[in-house]
Amino acid sequence: MKREDQLNQLKELIKQLEDGSVVDAGGIIKVPAETYTSEDRFQQEWDVFFKNHAQIIGASADLTEPGSFFTLNDFGIPILATRDEEGNFRAFANICSHRASIIEKERKGSKERFSCPFHGWTYDNKGNLIGYPKSSQFGEIDKSCYGLTPLPSMEKHGLLWVHPDKDGEINVEELLGKELDEIFSTWHFDQLIHAKDDEYYTDMNWKLAIDTFGETYHFSVLHKNSLFESFHGNVGLQNSFDRNGMLTLCKREIDNMKNEPEENWHIVRGALPVYYLFPNIILLVFDFGMILLREYPVDNSPNKSVSKISFYVWPGVLETVSIEDIRSEIGTGFADVIKEEDYVAAADSHKSLMSGAIDFLTFGRNEPMLHHYHNAYREALGLVPLEKLNSAKS
Repeated sequence: MKREDQLNQLKELIKQLEDGSVVDAGGIIKVPAETYTSEDRFQQEWDVFFKNHAQIIGASADLTEPGSFFTLNDFGIPILATRDEEGNFRAFANICSHRASIIEKERKGSKERFSCPFHGWTYDNKGNLIGYPKSSQFGEIDKSCYGLTPLPSMEKHGLLWVHPDKDGEINVEELLGKELDEIFSTWHFDQLIHAKDDEYYTDMNWKLAIDTFGETYHFSVLHKNSLFESFHGNVGLQNSFDRNGMLTLCKREIDNMKNEPEENWHIVRGALPVYYLFPNIILLVFDFGMILLREYPVDNSPNKSVSKISFYVWPGVLETVSIEDIRSEIGTGFADVIKEEDYVAAADSHKSLMSGAIDFLTFGRNEPMLHHYHNAYREALGLVPLEKLNSAKS
């Protein structure tokens, strides 16, 4: 983030603290319960947001050197992500061209060759078929026509994008918006070092997990003994970048920082930038590094979801702290709050919505990020925007 933008955001947060103001969404909105519970809506989401939408699948730090790879199967197609000998990021359908078996079963590692466990057809990390057993008995084939199916992929700003449709297109500037694309170029995420991965499976709609990151109104209640000790509640900034957004949380450290010369000010010292990357990504930038959260439905159901979470650190952090200590501290700390507090509350909300006892969720004037996200969601599905109300009645 540019220095001028950092200072402006920090000054605005200080102003909110001093005069007791908040960012005002301009009204209250009601989000229908079917947004989270409808089977028909879920199928529409799956087609639009997952099967036919470019996805961030990780960071450059997940493929540290030529030969490194990882696999995933989160949005309808098994994927093999590799870094070839020239250092290029590539993505393929993790499916053998012979009999459609899964090629690589390991979650991550380093290999120059991938051999199918069914019949031994072997591919290099550029996806080329380089051999198959008993070729004279099998019959002659044109190996150039039997490579792994390549998927559109792109590496930019230290992040890895893949499109699940082999005929799809990826335009990162279009996905982020020009302004956010420029902001991401200043963060230098390509310097990050991978620390830890985690997965949280929950009995709730995937968007309820997304919603938990969209406001700090709940900090003084739900997080009174955790996050509220480090963050001011109901204070923050919201910026929109097309369908994406940024919520800037206010750390209590800003109370000390504001009394120091501006040369000592830094956005990650006094605040926490939280990026909403449409439709299912939350990216948080800390002083120690970055947390990337990818949210997906599970079991083809609107009622189950998984958060795939990756933790990364800045190289300078490792000069004073071991990677093992970081893995333990940030992994456990994040789980304590998100899994045991936010997601428990959100799962309760999902049960209540499924009961039919409540027809909508209400987002207040002080929750503008959630207004923006849900109207972007509705726009993408061709639904009418939610009406802003001066007051809400049952």
